[in-house]
Amino acid sequence: MTAEYFLAFDLGAESGRAMLGSLENGQIRLTELHRFPSRLIRCQHHLHWNVYYLFEEIRQVLEKTYRQGLRLRSLGIDTWGVDFGLIDSSGHLLSLPSCYRDKAFPVAAGQYFKEFPAEELYQLTGIQFMPFNSIFQLYALQKENPHWLKQAEKMLFMPDLLNFLLTGVKATDLTIASTSQLLSPFSRQWLPGLVERMGIEARLLPEISLPGKTLGRLSPWLVEDGLPDVSVVEVAGHDTASAIAAVPAEGDDWAYISSGTWSLVGVELSQPLVNERSLQANFTNESGLEKTIRFLKNVTGLWLLQQCRKVWSRPGDLSYEQLTELAEKARPFQLFIDPDAPEFLNPENMVEAISGYAGQTGQAIPAEPGAMTRAILESLALKYRLVIDELEALTSRKFKVIHIIGGGSKNSLLNQFTAEATGRPVLAGPEEATSAGNVLIQALAAGQLEDRRALRKIVKQSFEIKEYRPHSPERWDKALSEYKSRLAEARNNRLV
Repeated sequence: MTAEYFLAFDLGAESGRAMLGSLENGQIRLTELHRFPSRLIRCQHHLHWNVYYLFEEIRQVLEKTYRQGLRLRSLGIDTWGVDFGLIDSSGHLLSLPSCYRDKAFPVAAGQYFKEFPAEELYQLTGIQFMPFNSIFQLYALQKENPHWLKQAEKMLFMPDLLNFLLTGVKATDLTIASTSQLLSPFSRQWLPGLVERMGIEARLLPEISLPGKTLGRLSPWLVEDGLPDVSVVEVAGHDTASAIAAVPAEGDDWAYISSGTWSLVGVELSQPLVNERSLQANFTNESGLEKTIRFLKNVTGLWLLQQCRKVWSRPGDLSYEQLTELAEKARPFQLFIDPDAPEFLNPENMVEAISGYAGQTGQAIPAEPGAMTRAILESLALKYRLVIDELEALTSRKFKVIHIIGGGSKNSLLNQFTAEATGRPVLAGPEEATSAGNVLIQALAAGQLEDRRALRKIVKQSFEIKEYRPHSPERWDKALSEYKSRLAEARNNRLV
């Protein structure tokens, strides 16, 4: 009998990948078919995603699978959150989706809070304040291009747009919708008043489905064009939700870090946690598989290192492996930085931005790539410690172990630093957690798995999980004290 496959498209802020997945003997097998960069376009001083380029990459993969005679059961798409496009009643995309790193959004967020109270917005949505949340993008669009909002019939998030181009169906899933700061974590429904008070019609908000729903089949014109007649499943459209579904954990004494361009540090809850303390700590309540809540904080992750590497590689390529080796040899705790400082959101030159931050906070500027790489990784690990401590205080839980998943789980030095900084064992892997979650949610939709517990059992049986244990917690506790002082100093300087 011909093997049956699930096809996962996992699109991240840096790159996208197509992964072929199958279930055999209680294990998931993943094969990478294609990898491609996630390209940005700068147009009229704004950053956009070229969604048609992304669609063409998906189309080419589907064409290849059809030519090879692979038997596809379904496909699913996940992407990063918050960004969206507008579709008119004729099915036309009115503009390329904006990128969350566009410099207009922090300005728009500041203006929004001059009109509407921040505390009220948090109590309604339970979502962490980040300057590029969909609500602020809509606010910016209403100020700059209100005619697009009047012409639009639906706003569709990035996975929804690609699903629409494949099927013609305009819909969204709960996980990606929850990143928008337009949805109630309690009812899991839209809050239409939030768009209406900005002068935007609530008809823009698409129908919400739970992850694991079959959206439809590939449009006839695509099948006629040489693509397979395959089902499209609404998986957990937010890549973090797909990744968290694939954490190889049991019980409730664990926290997770989904590590990549961003680091999502959190815990899985059955109900939202929205109160004054979670507001002050700026934690978010996003939706996960089976209506769980991903109670977490977004921390700027390996973005800093990715952008520094671009600068360092201009004379000649420096690999992440080379940078890690240099960092291991560098002297520890030379520089403490806040990965979430606004200077690091999207600077022209990340090396210069970090050097400027060091100078402003009275710290020595690392002269070599290895020293700066080490400072980035140490600071990330210390930031994780702060967030884990906040998580325990807010949830009244004690975490015995930390699961690190995603592409960042390959960085053994960061994993060890995280174990040292948090004083807890770290279990790293799988690297392709998002693709695994995507495939296994498709298997749930196909009736091949019962629930998320069965899904996690499959993951645990399928991937090598590497353990890291702390060796010098006292040294890192001392570094944490200095790190806190440096962050407080940086905040105070910003207020002066």
